[in-house]
Amino acid sequence: MRTAYVKLAPKLALAAMLAACSTTASRISERQGVFDGYPAEVREKIRAGQVAIGFSPEQARMALGEPSRIYSRQTEQGEAEIWSYQDRGPALNFGLGSYSGGGGTSVGAGIGIGTGADALEKLRLVFEAGKLTSIETTRPR
Repeated sequence: MRTAYVKLAPKLALAAMLAACSTTASRISERQGVFDGYPAEVREKIRAGQVAIGFSPEQARMALGEPSRIYSRQTEQGEAEIWSYQDRGPALNFGLGSYSGGGGTSVGAGIGIGTGADALEKLRLVFEAGKLTSIETTRPR
């Protein structure tokens, strides 16, 4: 029985990680027709997981995925939408244990997938009138 848990735990962990991931390639394939209509330099940036000034929200989302947070800014100059991307440092934990004694054997397994407790903002995108006008990144201290 213990062997079955040992073989099954890594497979379950991998399946859970893959199910939770959204990759640039998967986002492109979901909107392949739209992606194919972009200029070559835009397609190249998106494939590389990068954005550029002038990108639409759809292009940025295709390149980077969903933002962690979206803010609204209102100033005398007008309105802006700010997308925040955070680095949460994904964590995958699993453990196996067994105990033999008192005439019996026990086996246990556990899998934990988390996003990390300390999410650090790594990128902000500022959109005005439907176009990316500012890219803000954090610098190491």
